[in-house]
Amino acid sequence: MSEVAEPIERDPAADAPFIKELVKVWRAQDSHGAWEGKADLEVLAPYIVDKHKRRELPIIGDPDPETIWHLELFFNTIALCIERATGVMVSPMLKMSHEGFGRMVLIGGRLIVVNKQLRDVHRFGFDNFGKLAEEGDKYIRAGIEMIEKFPDVAKY
Repeated sequence: MSEVAEPIERDPAADAPFIKELVKVWRAQDSHGAWEGKADLEVLAPYIVDKHKRRELPIIGDPDPETIWHLELFFNTIALCIERATGVMVSPMLKMSHEGFGRMVLIGGRLIVVNKQLRDVHRFGFDNFGKLAEEGDKYIRAGIEMIEKFPDVAKY
């Protein structure tokens, strides 16, 4: 274990349901076992972009493939959680320019369950794990509410 793993693992957000699901999605991507020795929140450390790190990033920039992958895994986890809660298969769809502007939609049947306009994706991240969990939960609740509001559209 590295020095970073211990303080991160004591974070109370480690027990948040969304964080646990996101960890499962990330670990499913680890086909070669590169993250086996890492603590759960250490694996998710790329999502933490606090004020200091954010200041180091340029105001305008192109997102790198790894940042886009982190964004996709974040929304894939949201789609999975909505699907488990509602029984409606939810598919993510990302359309983004090379400059980091675009849209992420989660689609259930013919219903847009979540619609997120994206800006400055190269700066994608959260101040802490609590904020990461909060944001994930917010999208999950919104997606479930949308399916409950329009169940006939979501079922087809």
